[in-house]
Amino acid sequence: MKLFFRVFKILSVFAQYRLDDCLPATSAGKKWLSALLYCFPARWRSATTAPHTRLRLTCEALGPVFIKMGQMLSTRQDLLADDWAADLALLQDRVPPFPSEQAVKIIEREFNKPLNEIFYEFDRQPLASASVAQVHSAKLSPTEEVVVKVIRPDILPVIQCDLALIATGIRWLESWIPELRRLHLGRVVDDYKTTLLAELDLTHEASNTQQMRRNFTDSPLLYVPHVYDQWLTPQVMVIERIYGVPVSQVETLKHHGISLQQLAERGLEIFFTQVFHDNFFHADMHPGNVYVSVKDPQNPQYIALDCAIIGSLSKTEQLLLAKQLLALMQQDYELLAELLMQAGWVPTHIRPHEFALALRSVCQPLLDKPLDQIEFGPILARLFKTARAFEVQALPQFVLLEKTLLHVEGLGRQLYPQLDIWRIGRPLLERWIKAQIGPEALIKTLKRQLPFWLEQLPQIPQLAYDALQQVKTQRQLALQQSYELITMQHRLAQQQRKDSVSLILGVAALLAAMVAGQLADHAFLQYSELLGGVGLALITLRLLKR
Repeated sequence: MKLFFRVFKILSVFAQYRLDDCLPATSAGKKWLSALLYCFPARWRSATTAPHTRLRLTCEALGPVFIKMGQMLSTRQDLLADDWAADLALLQDRVPPFPSEQAVKIIEREFNKPLNEIFYEFDRQPLASASVAQVHSAKLSPTEEVVVKVIRPDILPVIQCDLALIATGIRWLESWIPELRRLHLGRVVDDYKTTLLAELDLTHEASNTQQMRRNFTDSPLLYVPHVYDQWLTPQVMVIERIYGVPVSQVETLKHHGISLQQLAERGLEIFFTQVFHDNFFHADMHPGNVYVSVKDPQNPQYIALDCAIIGSLSKTEQLLLAKQLLALMQQDYELLAELLMQAGWVPTHIRPHEFALALRSVCQPLLDKPLDQIEFGPILARLFKTARAFEVQALPQFVLLEKTLLHVEGLGRQLYPQLDIWRIGRPLLERWIKAQIGPEALIKTLKRQLPFWLEQLPQIPQLAYDALQQVKTQRQLALQQSYELITMQHRLAQQQRKDSVSLILGVAALLAAMVAGQLADHAFLQYSELLGGVGLALITLRLLKR
């Protein structure tokens, strides 16, 4: 019954915002969906806003799962047109808080203790509320301030129901509109499902936070709050409370004497460190998750919050990304096209030369500007438009990385408009690539493998002897099999010759019998039946052997 009411709610919102207008006019699915939505009176009114705006309003009306789905789609400029992606990026994950009494019950249930035995103080008024969780301020002691994050009650069944409905809707759309299959929307939904379900388990976020804190231990660049392991469950997380200025409040940062240029450049350094040194990057770096400590204005330090979404690349993917960025910085479009095709992102029927020319036409006008005026945002936007034309499909981790880079660059330019991402990024990339494939990398590999090789060294003579014996045995077996094959072929040839002789004799005997039967001489007639019988027997045996 709950599923029925949820489907009814979704269809009524679709009708209210005339979402069937978002489908191509020629698709069969549009006709069926329009006919279904016309059952709702809300569909009878005319639309006054653009289809992409109505899609955003639909997501906001349907709640958490659809809001987060829209937010994720807003980063997929390889799938959506610019105006659709820009409108979906306006989605805000802000929902009314649930009652504090429910939050208290969840905390007491998870820790099996009364609230006053856990916290010295607990503020029942939420600090913030989102679709998945809300947070409360508290104290573990008179001087130890913390933040308590609590997952919304009974949210998992709602999310699972909506995810199942979205997956079913995608399958229907792809059956109605075959050209949508090229976008691999099912894969997008699967990636989204994995990300969203991970957010429902706070131990996952805590693990990410602790790893990032270890990566930046005693770093002047970034501070990550401490997680209290003894007060951690999948439903509740207690984390150190931090104080800082939101990175988007530029005037406040200026008032505290922060060097905005230094702050912007440190943001880029943090990004490249996370991606290429730690291979563990914060993939949700929007302004609400980034603060700045103003304790030491001469050495501003970032503060990272909400590490639920983390990205990571394999060594091969890291090297591929670094080469792609360097090729872009060096304006080597043939190499860039070759790297994209080697990665399997471009279908095999695409011609490399045409693809390289398209990349040049996209990037060259932008890269001809002065270095401090070059922005990654417009370049990536135009690259993704070209990607749709050439059916390019990037890996989900690279899409996360692209979104993170856009956030970092956007924040950096907001702080310091003359930020030169190329000047900072290129030396870091070149050093990293040299460290991966240069002499230092070879020495590191030798050092890492040397203990294993030394351990195996005493066994090498025996292993070599066993290998030689195995080669000798295999050679003898091959010679024996070859001899048996030749013998078998010889026997088969002999048998074929015998069968051929038998066939010839049988035919000859039949002919002789026929001739004898035509003669009147009694001496020949008495042998005709015998000759015929012998001939038939020889021919029959030959046929049976075949």
